[in-house]
Amino acid sequence: MDANSVSIWPRMEPFLLGVAPSSKLSLHYLRKMTIYVRTRDGCFPILGWPMWRHIACGKLQLPEDLAWLYFETFDLLIGHTPEERLEWAECLSQCSTKSELDQQRNKLSVDTLQFLLFLYIQQLNRVSLRTSLIGEEWPCHRTPSPSPSDREAKTSSQNKNWDDQAHLSFVQSHLAEILELLVEPGQLSQSGQALRDCQISLEAVRSLNLLLEGSVCQRRVVQPIHRLLTKGPLQTQAGYSSLTQSFHLHKLLSCLQHNLTLNPFGITACLHSGKKLAWAQQVEGAMKRAKIARNTHMAPPGSKMVLMSQVLKQTLAKTSDKLTEVVVDKCRDSTVVLGPVETSVHIHSCQNMRVVCVAGRIAIGASSRCTIHALTPTRPLLLPGNTDITLGPFHTFYPSLEDHMASVGLAVVPNAWDQPLLLGTEGLANPSFNALSSPDPACYRLMPPSKFHTLVIPFQMEGDTCEVPGGLPPSYQAALDEKQRRIQNWQKTVMEARLSKEQKQQFQELVEMKFHEWLLETGHRQELDSLIPPTIASVKEFDGAAGDSARVNDPKHMRTGQAVEQSTMAC
Repeated sequence: MDANSVSIWPRMEPFLLGVAPSSKLSLHYLRKMTIYVRTRDGCFPILGWPMWRHIACGKLQLPEDLAWLYFETFDLLIGHTPEERLEWAECLSQCSTKSELDQQRNKLSVDTLQFLLFLYIQQLNRVSLRTSLIGEEWPCHRTPSPSPSDREAKTSSQNKNWDDQAHLSFVQSHLAEILELLVEPGQLSQSGQALRDCQISLEAVRSLNLLLEGSVCQRRVVQPIHRLLTKGPLQTQAGYSSLTQSFHLHKLLSCLQHNLTLNPFGITACLHSGKKLAWAQQVEGAMKRAKIARNTHMAPPGSKMVLMSQVLKQTLAKTSDKLTEVVVDKCRDSTVVLGPVETSVHIHSCQNMRVVCVAGRIAIGASSRCTIHALTPTRPLLLPGNTDITLGPFHTFYPSLEDHMASVGLAVVPNAWDQPLLLGTEGLANPSFNALSSPDPACYRLMPPSKFHTLVIPFQMEGDTCEVPGGLPPSYQAALDEKQRRIQNWQKTVMEARLSKEQKQQFQELVEMKFHEWLLETGHRQELDSLIPPTIASVKEFDGAAGDSARVNDPKHMRTGQAVEQSTMAC
């Protein structure tokens, strides 16, 4: 391969964080918005929340919740320091009224052109969600509506947010329109299209850093796209003039299309060439198709991920570097416990999963019978295709958890775990829409306090955290207190029974026998056995949970706290 050849690829994060489709984000409307923001004071090059709310709600007729969702999600992409994120969380925690909340939001602003590009790529979601729910075409008299099972299969196979092949295809197909959004109004026709010989300024091309990055192939040092285009082998090819600091539009388009390739740090590459996570204990025949891999050892910031796909009935605990993204795809009958995830956790096409996490954002799509215990500053996103989702409060801790939360800028407040946003094929779900454009509002429930238990992470670590960060909501704490009182009353009843030594032994054997029967009937025995190191694990012995391997049980390897546990029970 030529040492000077260049590869350019779509960045993963802005597509993974795509949120809600809307016909108001089509090229037609965004062209109008481009002209509007460039010709109004206070809109360019920085766009504040008050002006975006005016445009979104007043001009585009979007609901304010959806307008804020776009703005807030884009803000997650910005490289805020942990200190800045914690400071913002502190400000929000002091807001007790909507007026005070609006005052804080009014302080936020974003890069105008990058925000426009982010809004444009939401069309990926619109196409994806439409085809995943109802097939390749809208229903007509010749095309019967798909059954729920067909719809679920479509959603599982066609959702493009998690598909880096789809990211590449989208950019290749829409690159001309993307570049048009960066052209100044004076170089546009009356219809909003770019004139033949128009130029794009270097400052405008910098906005493409949101979507594209690349490298000179043999060096493999990842660079933002504007640097690759202004020096080296691409400068002439891209039509860049250092005198005017601008690019010839059509040369730039041709150059980018010629050098576009699949993201070498995306999901496909992570599955094929990422570091596979192995463990000692495995259920016979259960993990033939499972894929658990990470790219944290090689990926640039914004592309670090752990990917878990098709995991079935397993217990797994691993340390990792600081995570930006976690994708849980096509897994079932397991529990995943994560350390703090800076940006987002995506749960897709899963069944009977329990996910416990602290994350900047949580998105759930095409999943059923899943329980999510979350601590998150943003409202969980429930995408189409979900059924029987249960949301519960974050309910575990490990000694270094709060230190790790601080390292990625996640605080205990605000915590929006119980305020999900339901998304349809046209933005926020609306009960007045038909069933194909709106998910069933009953697709989720909040966990009843009577069903609530805490989760214990059974590994030794260093640190000072000794309780669930931020505590539990009052109703859930009260439910735990009541269960503790029942235990105490039971213990008191046993003590007051004044059993003889022989009766106590018989009673103990009976309780243990019933407990082991329950473990076998529910499948929980398998989980406990898989936590025992293989050197001492035995079907006939039961000495408690120690760890899934000698490495996992070594405190030296658990200090980062980015542990992932998968099992068949939650506590």
